[in-house]
Amino acid sequence: MDYISTRGNAPVLGFEEVMLAGLAKDGGLYVPREWPSLSRADIASLRGLSYAEIAERIVTPYVDGAIDRATLRGLIDAAYADFGHPAIAPLRQLDSNFWLLELFHGPTLAFKDFALQLLGHLFDEVLARRGEHVTIVGATSGDTGSAAIEACKGRETVDIFILHPDGRTSEIQRRQMTTVDAANVHNIAIDGTFDDCQDLVKAMFGDAAFRESMNLSAVNSINWARIMAQIVYYFSSAVALGAPDRKIVYAVPTGNFGDIFAGYAAKKMGLPIERLIVGTNANDILARFFQAGDMSARPVVPTLSPAMDIQVSSNFERLLFDLADNDPRIVNQAMASFREAGAMACPPEIRDRAREDFDAARLDDDGILSVISAIWERCGVLIDPHTATGIHAAEECASSPENPVVVLSTAHPAKFPDAVAKATGQSPELPARLAHILTAKERYSRLRNDLAAVQDHVRSHARAGGAPT
Repeated sequence: MDYISTRGNAPVLGFEEVMLAGLAKDGGLYVPREWPSLSRADIASLRGLSYAEIAERIVTPYVDGAIDRATLRGLIDAAYADFGHPAIAPLRQLDSNFWLLELFHGPTLAFKDFALQLLGHLFDEVLARRGEHVTIVGATSGDTGSAAIEACKGRETVDIFILHPDGRTSEIQRRQMTTVDAANVHNIAIDGTFDDCQDLVKAMFGDAAFRESMNLSAVNSINWARIMAQIVYYFSSAVALGAPDRKIVYAVPTGNFGDIFAGYAAKKMGLPIERLIVGTNANDILARFFQAGDMSARPVVPTLSPAMDIQVSSNFERLLFDLADNDPRIVNQAMASFREAGAMACPPEIRDRAREDFDAARLDDDGILSVISAIWERCGVLIDPHTATGIHAAEECASSPENPVVVLSTAHPAKFPDAVAKATGQSPELPARLAHILTAKERYSRLRNDLAAVQDHVRSHARAGGAPT
């Protein structure tokens, strides 16, 4: 399979090169030139298979021979071996036709584990075969960092540097990153927002000399392999609820648009998804776009759902490219207007096409607490603040009671104990395997929001630059 950049001015690459590159050299994001297609019979044949078996079938066309089938299956099995539920991504019923897809049974209790555990094994396989070393740089609003670190810690082929906004993650989120004691793990607290961290990462990739000298790679959802791995749980949940004979509605808490774009990719592959509903918090740029066509950035507001405290949704560019029939001129014009004026000039026909598949709803902190409380009282289930925005969006926008509605539950409630306790009076317990992080020593550096300072830090702490191991 060939992969092309959304900006149209970067080399066409195969899977291995796309995975290692992360961001395209023209600043765009890689996407498949053509979407794999599954027939109704193909989708029906997934019924009764294990999560790993479904993953193998969904991922194989994207890898397209870069890794042989037996090796790929071994990497998939290893990626999900330490998940805390035998179903990997179990469904929990809340009402007659209303479901939570629990995506928090991985080692760091967040949905990012689904992609990053697999990505860590893929990196090891490819880099060891090539005799190469990469320096991973990434930005996190809370969950990506800990999942990436967990996937990459101790690996000889990788150094990993994760930037997080100082003071803008929950304590549990921060400690999951900063208490990891591994020589190849480097945490950096940036004086700024997640968008500032994300801009620094993009700037490092945009500096060609730095990128080449450090052999940079990415684990943020700008890396196509992240999106690829997340497509799987849409298929596994849909067939469990009757697909392809029934259409499914998905409501997804999202800030960077990666998780819900994976759902869009599943629909492009043939999965019968009726609607994709975006749940946002007070940082509502995505809700404003899908409701009113307003894609304008505003200052980031700290909320109870910090992983969504984002105003620059990187993966939206992938959707824009697809809706523009893979025309990079439209993408470049839209992204230039967003970069220069803080507002995206998106053609009306693109907005209309987006609304054919997407709805959205916004929920502020008071609303988040109200939803957490209501679900506890009604169902006896504790949910985290991000999941609350998804539930609200589903209740606001889902309009077909005959089709199942699935809300992606993206994080364990114990990652946000203060908010959950405030809403319910219950203190969710951190699983025993993570209890040590509450007292373990933290290791991280604080840096100002300055590209040169961050690049100097990466240069001085990376073990091997881009040299072969």
